[in-house]
Amino acid sequence: MEILHVSAECYPYAKVGGLADVVGTLPKYQQELGNIAKVVVPMHRTKFLYENEWTVEHKGSINMGDRYLDYTIIKEKTNKLDFDLYCVDIYGLLDRENVYSYDDDTERFTAFQISVVDWLSHWEHRPDVVHIHDHHTGLIPFMMRHCFAYKHLSEIPTVLTIHNAQYQGWMSWDNSNYIPDWDTWQWGLLDWDNMINPLACAVKCADRVTTVSPSYMEELTTDANGLEELFVSEKLKCSGILNGIDTKVWDPASDTYILDNFSAEDAAAGKLLNKKKLCKDFNLDVKKPLFVFIGRLVADKAADLLPRAIYDSLNQLGNKMNFLVLGSGNTNIENQLEGLIGNFTGFYNAKIGYNEKLSHQMYAGADFILMPSRVEPCGLNQMYALRYGTIPIVRSTGGLKDTVVDFGEEKGFGIRFNNAAVWDITYSIHRAVELYDDKEKMTEIRNQIMKIDNSWEKSAEKYIALYKATQLI
Repeated sequence: MEILHVSAECYPYAKVGGLADVVGTLPKYQQELGNIAKVVVPMHRTKFLYENEWTVEHKGSINMGDRYLDYTIIKEKTNKLDFDLYCVDIYGLLDRENVYSYDDDTERFTAFQISVVDWLSHWEHRPDVVHIHDHHTGLIPFMMRHCFAYKHLSEIPTVLTIHNAQYQGWMSWDNSNYIPDWDTWQWGLLDWDNMINPLACAVKCADRVTTVSPSYMEELTTDANGLEELFVSEKLKCSGILNGIDTKVWDPASDTYILDNFSAEDAAAGKLLNKKKLCKDFNLDVKKPLFVFIGRLVADKAADLLPRAIYDSLNQLGNKMNFLVLGSGNTNIENQLEGLIGNFTGFYNAKIGYNEKLSHQMYAGADFILMPSRVEPCGLNQMYALRYGTIPIVRSTGGLKDTVVDFGEEKGFGIRFNNAAVWDITYSIHRAVELYDDKEKMTEIRNQIMKIDNSWEKSAEKYIALYKATQLI
């Protein structure tokens, strides 16, 4: 099959969150299964753009309301990602350093989507499926079916994957003229609560809808930021396919970022050497269990609860553990986490920012990773942690619930709790400290989790089966 993925992000070209990891990995595994996978993203001005060679594949022009825009499709020359990567360049609109957070994001991503559909309409052949990701691409199925200039694309199946339904790309109806001439009898497909809602539109128009874990799909029927009714009504075409991880990149036996490589057979010694380096670099006590948090410091991740949970845990247990935090986001949370450093010298530290190398070192050296998320459609950090023999402490939500079984249950290996609350986090940390003191159990769990298969192979096969099902509609 030939699959065209359309996304705002793709690692390593441009990354903000887990969306980039999925779009940068799934196509590679689909290629390995004998398919042709391609990815198209906006031409963000990133390091990857300037460090690689590109060829011009297509030039075209579009209208967006009263604006006439020229666009260029460029392609990475060497197939560096093991699949074809294309970028859409629109001068002054898409050629920005950041992926999101511009005042004109509505115009930017609408223009991107129109350009992709217009480019697709000029292909001499047709892909077998167009796979769109999140609201930034949500208008594409509508345009392929109901924009007069592109109706010849209506027979191409479309699949939507929702990575986070909290963000929906709302647009005022005043912007309806941005969309190329369309059948106004179909206005209801664009509308949700008197706004143009690209995510809702995609759910209505795509042939199949997936989320990044089965549990998150279930949760959307009761908690989808206003779209609950829509997910209930469209449930027959919706399913959850759990994300995987790139086991070639995330492999403690070959990871070039970490101090000492190790496998399940020598994990205790390997992890200890990596832990010693972390503790030396951040002034922590190597003899105590090391808890880490890696991720965005935002409410969805319950990062606002971290300062109090860390403070209470260290006070209540008398400094019987270490904490190391890596992340960035809400300025107030950043300041609180940095403010704790002076209170717990030798037991706590924080690095504000994004650091890929350090994150690998933390997975390798930590004993536990904390993920108290309020919303976690899939979560990849817990899968990376398992691969490196680090025990996840997670809230029972979304993909965390699908991938972590509490060690108190049969064949369990992690720690799960139910409430995004300081008291439940601290209780779970107390359980982890008790587990750490049971060296035999820790070794047993570490050996177990490093053998868990969370690779993309199974998930990639499920997507191919889903694509084939769309062709039978």
